[in-house]
Amino acid sequence: PKLKSEKDVTATRIRFLLRIQHKHTLSVINSSISTLFCRSISIFLRRQTIRSMSEKKPELFELNNGTMQVKVTNYGCTITSLSVPDKDGKLADVVLGFDSLEPYLKGAAPFFGCIVGRVANRIKDGKFTLNGVEYSLPINRPPNSLHGGFKGFDKVVWEVVEHKQGENPSITFKYHSHDGEEGYPGDVTVTATYTLTSSTTMRLDMEAVPQNKPTPINLAQHTYWNLSGHNSGNVLDHSIQISAMHVTPVDQNTIPTGEIMPVKGTPWDFTTEKKIGSSIHEVPGLGYDHNYVLENGDEKLGLKHAAKVKNPSSSRVLNLWANAPGMQFYTANYVNGVVGKGGAVYGKHSGLCLETQGFPNAINQQNFPSVVVQPGEKYQHSMLFEFSVE
Repeated sequence: PKLKSEKDVTATRIRFLLRIQHKHTLSVINSSISTLFCRSISIFLRRQTIRSMSEKKPELFELNNGTMQVKVTNYGCTITSLSVPDKDGKLADVVLGFDSLEPYLKGAAPFFGCIVGRVANRIKDGKFTLNGVEYSLPINRPPNSLHGGFKGFDKVVWEVVEHKQGENPSITFKYHSHDGEEGYPGDVTVTATYTLTSSTTMRLDMEAVPQNKPTPINLAQHTYWNLSGHNSGNVLDHSIQISAMHVTPVDQNTIPTGEIMPVKGTPWDFTTEKKIGSSIHEVPGLGYDHNYVLENGDEKLGLKHAAKVKNPSSSRVLNLWANAPGMQFYTANYVNGVVGKGGAVYGKHSGLCLETQGFPNAINQQNFPSVVVQPGEKYQHSMLFEFSVE
C-alpha cells in the first residue's frame, strides 16, 4: 500500500484530536447543563417550599366532646370561642373574641385568646443581655417590649400538625421562630396542643426547643374569660381565689421592681375567695395587672392549682392548674369599645385573664426564676382548665 506522507499523518492526528476535543466539549456542556438543571430544580423546590410556608392560611377548627365546644384558629393558636353549660345545662360562649378571622388578622384583638411569645409580658426598655451580648427588641408598648413584639407568636400562622376527633379531641400546632425574629437570638421550634381531656376539662401543652443559641422563652395563654357569657358586661361580680401568698409589685411602667411582696392585708389578697370588684379600685392604675407567685396550690396531674373563678348568675366555675411559677391576673383594663361576637361591645373589665407564666422581665431580674433555655433543652408549660357549676 501507498505510504502516507508525514503531512498526511499530521493531518490525520489533528482530525483525531479535534474529534476527541469535540466529544469532551460536548461532555462538559452536557455536564454543565445537568448541573444547572439540578440547581434550578433545587432553587425551584426551595422557593416552592418557602412559598407554601408563607401561603399557610389562617383556618378555624373545632373541638367538641358533646359537652364542651371549642373553636381555635392556627393564627396565633387563638381560642375564638369556648362554650360550657351553666347550672341549668344551658351553653354559653365564655371567651371574648370575634365572629370571623378578619379582625384578628387586622390586629383589632387586644391579644384575645392567643398564645403570646417568644417572651410573654413586659421586658424593660426592650433590652436584655445574654452571654455578654445585648439584644434590642421592638418597643411595642412604650417604653417596653410586650408579648414578643409587634409580630409575636400571636400574629403568625402556625402549622397544623395533627387534628384528632373522637372522645378526647385535640389539635396540635407548630411554629418555627427564626434567629433574630423580633430581636430574639436563635432558632426555636414551638408546639402547642389543645386537648379536651374530659367532658369538663381542656388541657394546653406548650413546648419549645432552642436549636442553636440560648434564648429566653416564656409562653402564655391570653384568653379573656367571662363566665356569665362573653356579652354579659363586666366581670366585677365574679369571685376569684388565687393560690399565691405573694405578688411582684410594679413601677409606673408596669415593670416588676424585683420585690416579692406578701399579699396579706392588701388589695391583692385573693388567698380566700372574694369578688373582683370589692378591691379593684384600691389598686394603682386601672385595675389588676399583676404577677402572682404560685406557690401553695394543691396538685393535680403534676400541675399546681393556680386560681378558681366563679360567676354567681350562671354558677359556672373555672379552676386552673399549671406548672408555671407565676400568673398574670389581668382585668381587661385597656379594653375599650371593641366590637366582638354578635355585635357585643367589650368595655373595661369585660373579661379577666389568667396568664400562667414565668415572671415578667425575668431576663433582667437576677432574683426571679430564669426564663433562659439552652439549645437542645425543652421548655414545657402546661395548663388544665376545669369547668363545673356550684
